[in-house]
Amino acid sequence: MSQRRSWSFSSLRLKNRQEKEDEGNIGSRRRGAHAFSSLREKNSEQRPEEIQGDNANGGLGEKRRLHSVPETAEEKEGAILPGEEDSYDVGMGKRLSTMWSSFRGKLHIKNRTTKELDLPADTELPPVEENREQRYCGQFFFEYLVVVSLKKTKDGIYEPQITYQFPKRDGMIRFQKEEEEKTFKAITLFCFPEGIKWAPLTEYSSETFSFVLTEIDGSRRNGYCRRLLPKGNGARPPEAYCIISKLACFGLFSKIFDEVEKRRQISMAMIYPFMQSLREAPFPAPGNTVKIKSFIPDAGTEIISLTRPVDSWLEHVDFRTLFHCLTDEEVVQVFAAAVLERRIIFIAEELGTLSQVIHAVTVLLHPFIWQHTLISIVPEILIDVVMAPTPYLLGVQKRLEDQVIDQGDLLAVDLSEGKKQTFIRTVGDEDTILPPKLKAEILQALGARHEKATMEELNQVVPEAFLPFFVKTVGHFAQHIQRKKPGEPGRFQQQNFCKALESKTTRHFVKKFVQTQMFDLFIQEMEQRPASQEGETVTRFFEKKIKEYQAKVKQKTKKH
Repeated sequence: MSQRRSWSFSSLRLKNRQEKEDEGNIGSRRRGAHAFSSLREKNSEQRPEEIQGDNANGGLGEKRRLHSVPETAEEKEGAILPGEEDSYDVGMGKRLSTMWSSFRGKLHIKNRTTKELDLPADTELPPVEENREQRYCGQFFFEYLVVVSLKKTKDGIYEPQITYQFPKRDGMIRFQKEEEEKTFKAITLFCFPEGIKWAPLTEYSSETFSFVLTEIDGSRRNGYCRRLLPKGNGARPPEAYCIISKLACFGLFSKIFDEVEKRRQISMAMIYPFMQSLREAPFPAPGNTVKIKSFIPDAGTEIISLTRPVDSWLEHVDFRTLFHCLTDEEVVQVFAAAVLERRIIFIAEELGTLSQVIHAVTVLLHPFIWQHTLISIVPEILIDVVMAPTPYLLGVQKRLEDQVIDQGDLLAVDLSEGKKQTFIRTVGDEDTILPPKLKAEILQALGARHEKATMEELNQVVPEAFLPFFVKTVGHFAQHIQRKKPGEPGRFQQQNFCKALESKTTRHFVKKFVQTQMFDLFIQEMEQRPASQEGETVTRFFEKKIKEYQAKVKQKTKKH
């Protein structure tokens, strides 16, 4: 194995920051951020204070920095309104993947031009059917649709290049163009993470997967990708359709790709009227539907209904892949490692398997948000990211397995069919992290599901299995936030919070969990929120379960 470069991998800590994002953007919401040190802009006027922090992994210490992150216009005013898509958002200047900048020296961005396909002059965009009684989030469905094609170079290799961009932004200054180019380069890497090892094919099953682009301020955008074989005769390379959106809703975008693929088989020109209609349509609030009219030759006008689930924090997840690849006991061990913010690598052959499993694991942490590096599919050229000493969730293709399993203390999970063992590498204590009684309760709740449960059934059973764990371990947090006056920010009393737990095993676990970044930033948010204020969508369900549990305990105490 070739010698690898050394890493400088640090953390960003956003102190006392209140984020009020649209409730439809739950999946991409972060209370803090970790980023590679190379992402930090050197500013002579503002130097972040450096403080030493302890790593919850019980090993490597890391330095945390306090950063003042300015609000963008979008954060101040809400979502972009229709008609503003041609104005270039200031936030575009920050669009880099967390890992992307660290490897900037590895990548040579070639000059290339993207072109939009000309549609016939008589092509009319289909109207959008809206129900005025429905509620909408005021956001676009997506920011970009790009087509990534494999083009043969003079050297005879196939290189991924963007051949179409919609919408195309004009009037950008040089800096903005450079930042957009970096974003597009990252997109090509994620759409074809295998690199240049491609050859023309006669058969290729389409596959859908997702990835995450992390910005300097810690906010995330979601990339949804559908790879397929374009219509034609003879051997030809596959191409990828990629949608970039701030909205996390895998199921909904997967349905959109079904429509894209259907139209692609007819004609390339059929895709863009559909995407234009989609962009003009308002993004529905959780539990609501938007209907789009779309014309297809020989089929006539179709009405496409796009519905979001009521529980918006579950709309980016499909638990079926996770429980197909792992047993209940194995899922619980992965959950335990993730709760203590350890380094976890998932290995599989299929890109869709990697992205679905990693996103499912992050949802198991609800209402807490994974604050560290998350790369659902690591491009081969960026494989050195596994050397980072700080916590991460990484998805690595099976052929790169030998390059990632020799990285010290981590959990390497094989998701492949016919695997000899699931855990290729472990820290060794994954089975004993969780309190035994609470672990048994999780396994019992998971065992109650049907063997062939649907996605909807799993979305109900799985949260009901894992959420009570946090209710019983840290659900009493509000009782230990002291406030001098009502409505003022509070102060969390950590020592008393831990002492309040009667079970020694639970208290032992909680003492470790309160050291994690996900808990720290959750508590910071609770400290800033007035005690009388109801939580946002992502925490409201958690707080509801806390009240239910406390009512049961009180009722049980009365009986005795």
